[in-house]
Amino acid sequence: MQGNVYEKIRANPKYQQLKDTRNTYGWIMTILMLVVYYGFIALIAFNKSFLATPLGSTGVTTVGIPIGVGVILFTIIITGIYVRRANTEFDALKEEIIREAK
Repeated sequence: MQGNVYEKIRANPKYQQLKDTRNTYGWIMTILMLVVYYGFIALIAFNKSFLATPLGSTGVTTVGIPIGVGVILFTIIITGIYVRRANTEFDALKEEIIREAK
C-alpha cells in the first residue's frame, strides 16, 4: 500500500520540479557561502597587511573586523533567505504533492 503512494509521488512531475529546484537552489547558496568564506580565509592567508590596516588614524579597529562581521552577517542572511523559501515555496509544493498522492 505505501509503495503505491511512493510510486505516485515519484511519478508526479511536481516532485521532480521540487527536487530539481531545491537541489539547484541549495547548490547556488552553498557556492555563494563557500566563495565568501574561502575568500575571507584567502584574504587572511595572502594579505594580512590589508586586514591589519586601521580604519582610522587614532582607532584600534582594523579593516578585518568589519569584513569578518560581514561574513557572519552574510551567513545569517543567506540562511534566512533559504529558510524563508523552504518554508513557503518548497513546503507548499510538498503539501500539494502529498495531497495529490492520496
